[in-house]
Amino acid sequence: MKFNDKLNEYIELLSCTAKDICNISGISAASFSRYKNGERMPEYGSETFDNLCSAIAQIAQSKGISDITIELVKENFIACDNFVATDRELLRQNFNTLIASLNINLTRLCQYTNYDASAIFRIRNGTRKPGDSIQFASSIASFVSEEMSSPSQITAVAELMGCPTDEIQNLSIRYSKIKKWLLEQPVQKMGCDSVSNFLNKLDEFDLNEYIKLIHFDELKVPTVPFQLPSSKTYLGLQEMMESELDFLKATVLSKSMEPVTMYSDMPMTEMAKDKEFPKKWMFGMAMMLKKGLQLNQIHNLDRSFDEMMLGLESWIPMYMTGQISPYYFKNTQNNAFLHLLKVSGAAALSGEAISGYHDDGKYYLTKSKREIEYYQKRAKEMLDNAYPLMEIYSSDRENMLNTFLLSDAKKPGNRRSILSTLPLYTISEGLLEHILAHQAITSNQKESIRKYVKIQKQRFITILQSELIEDEIPIISPEELDSKPPTLELSGMFFETDIFYTKEEYQKHLNETVAFANANPNYTLNSVATHAFRNLQILIHKGQWVMVSKGKAPAIHFVIRHPKLRNAIENFIPPITEE
Repeated sequence: MKFNDKLNEYIELLSCTAKDICNISGISAASFSRYKNGERMPEYGSETFDNLCSAIAQIAQSKGISDITIELVKENFIACDNFVATDRELLRQNFNTLIASLNINLTRLCQYTNYDASAIFRIRNGTRKPGDSIQFASSIASFVSEEMSSPSQITAVAELMGCPTDEIQNLSIRYSKIKKWLLEQPVQKMGCDSVSNFLNKLDEFDLNEYIKLIHFDELKVPTVPFQLPSSKTYLGLQEMMESELDFLKATVLSKSMEPVTMYSDMPMTEMAKDKEFPKKWMFGMAMMLKKGLQLNQIHNLDRSFDEMMLGLESWIPMYMTGQISPYYFKNTQNNAFLHLLKVSGAAALSGEAISGYHDDGKYYLTKSKREIEYYQKRAKEMLDNAYPLMEIYSSDRENMLNTFLLSDAKKPGNRRSILSTLPLYTISEGLLEHILAHQAITSNQKESIRKYVKIQKQRFITILQSELIEDEIPIISPEELDSKPPTLELSGMFFETDIFYTKEEYQKHLNETVAFANANPNYTLNSVATHAFRNLQILIHKGQWVMVSKGKAPAIHFVIRHPKLRNAIENFIPPITEE
């Protein structure tokens, strides 16, 4: 039975009219007529579909037919031969997964499907639904099936769809599989969930609170000599943990202030099972930071995306100190051997094992000056071959940050920002002076803010001369403006005193931002219902880097270039939250 046949059957069974159902459901007479004639169907999961089912059940109850419930009406409609139970939220999330997982070029997708870029953006963040979900899924599937046509791309599609590669070599089969996956596949555990967790943790993290929690301020770097032979060999997992702690002790207790370089692709799962080792290791790391040592950490990212993001989450407290320089290796596919190398000015620890036989590894710690020089040379060679995972700018590197951003303004490429407040470069001089007039800050601080705003305006005007900029700002309710007023975005000058807007000032700046967008064809302003972050701004130079800026506690900026991580943040759509 078709959907329209079932609908007409209900009308006959209940002895009601189309007008009766329209009055209760709120569906227009024209739309209902199309449903009756089989020209259209309401979409599964939509308000219209729910209201239609509710209206039929309500009329049935009024006529004493108690066994016709909303749930039964829904089941009967879904069971119709031509009814596709498309959940638009399911489609949205699967669409986002498809983009993030396959690195889809959104510009080409928009051109191919004839969807406006702003429409695709709103579909992705949930503020707009495609008019026809099936047609939308068809268009996306058609583009992806043609775009992803190389052997490596087909393999990536097969992995996402959960089917053999050979099964989707044919273009039409690949199209059908992708369309079916978009419409019917249960929501995937998406990589962007990991990105969201990472960004949320960064947004909420307060270094000052963390320092209090671990009593970092109370830590004293010990000066008692650490008795360790000039060299020592360690065998097996238990002794390996001992070797790690001995290296930290030797480094902390020495007089050397040389930078420390660390790399390990050894699995951490077995060591993490030991209740005491992680605590002792974190204490040793905290002591190195307390001593003031600079750490070069080469991360092993040859693992799943979720594992990579989880590992980076654990490093956030140490990143926030500004004493960590993170690196990574490209294309480090090694399935046979495991390695470890940690070098300071006082000691060097080297380890090796066969993959799968971590327990049988051998580790060698030395304090010999000649051997340390050898391992320092190896560490330097590793750093020469490594790539920065991210550049971290804290307050002592403000000039470097501004130099980087000013030079980047002249480079090609579109920009996109996810903001938790209004962009500073759209504010008028008069409004800025009005805001600063009632702030309890010094005249020197006010002058510094004026200069900073002027530089920001110059930078963005330079970009807009040839490139596109798209800003996403949250819609803030009047109640929120009263209870949690937004602040001027001053993280770039590491100004950690909050400069709050009044409700009137925020509205005026919002009006100025809208006027700025109207006056600049290369600038797009998107207002979204999402208010994912309170203390983060995300600036994206597409295909080049992303910068995650934290306003305070402390103010710090992470410029990320690693392709996998950069692409995930580029395609990140903050989830809609209801407060």
